[in-house]
Amino acid sequence: MEARDIPMVPVYFSSSSSGMVRSFAQRLQRPVFDLTKREVRQSVPDGPWVLLTPSYVTGNPLNDTIPEPARRFLSRPRTRRLMVGVMGSGNRNFGAHYQAACRYIARASGRPVLFEFELQGTPEDVAEARRILAELDRRMAGLTKPGQSRTSTR
Repeated sequence: MEARDIPMVPVYFSSSSSGMVRSFAQRLQRPVFDLTKREVRQSVPDGPWVLLTPSYVTGNPLNDTIPEPARRFLSRPRTRRLMVGVMGSGNRNFGAHYQAACRYIARASGRPVLFEFELQGTPEDVAEARRILAELDRRMAGLTKPGQSRTSTR
């Protein structure tokens, strides 16, 4: 199977008005869906998907970090079951809250943190996220096993 024939796992993302996460998502060169749009939030993915979320510090420790659009999208059991990983954007100035949403969602769902980056990410971050997602695509298509790259001789 050629790379262009492998289905791409879509990325569902939540982004604030700053648009930093949206910018990162749009540079991934794959289907992306904006959870700030009501019709996207109310949909259910057709298959495996990845969440891309920022972390926030609101000043309310009971409501910190997870954006409301992501929280609402994850409220459906089927949507949660289909999620295969989490990616996060954060700001190191948030200290202990850096990547808190991504890490909390991964821990609570039992899904892996696939990638973390700061703010809108660098070109190198985008390239690495693309590589990770392409490997995930191959794994989901049954072409590789976890921990095995396509160039592995195992």
